[in-house]
Amino acid sequence: MSAIPTCILLLSLSLCELIPSTGAHLRLCELVNETVSVEKDGCPKCLAFQTTICSGHCLTKEPVYKSPLSTVYQHVCTYRDVRYETILLPDCPPGVDPFVTYPIALSCDCSLCTMDTSDCTIESLRPDFCMTQRVNLPAK
Repeated sequence: MSAIPTCILLLSLSLCELIPSTGAHLRLCELVNETVSVEKDGCPKCLAFQTTICSGHCLTKEPVYKSPLSTVYQHVCTYRDVRYETILLPDCPPGVDPFVTYPIALSCDCSLCTMDTSDCTIESLRPDFCMTQRVNLPAK
C-alpha cells in the first residue's frame, strides 16, 4: 500500500470523528424539568412531583481496534452538582418514617455512571413510575 492512499484513509478516519452522525439530532446532556415519583415500603401512596433532572445524549467513541488490554468507558448524562430536598409522603402508618430525601440537579455532565446515585441500566422504568396509588404534589 502506498503512502498517499494510507494518508487519505487515516485523514478520512480522523475527519469522521468531527462530522456529526445520525446522533446529531439528539438533545445533548442538559437540565430538564421532569415529573418524578417517590415511594417507600410501608407507605400506601406514591408521591409524584416536578423536579430538575439530567437527560440527553452524550457523545461516545467506539474504538476501531479493540485490545484486551484497553478498557472502553461509556459516558452517560448524569448530575454534576446537586441539592437535596426532603418531602413528606402522605398517609404513612405510625412507625414508618414518612420522609424521603431526593436530589435536584443543578448542573449536568457527561461522565461515568455512578451506580450509587444513578440508574445506569439500558432499559429502566420511567422516572414517574409508581407501584402504589399515585398522588400528585402541586407545582411550586
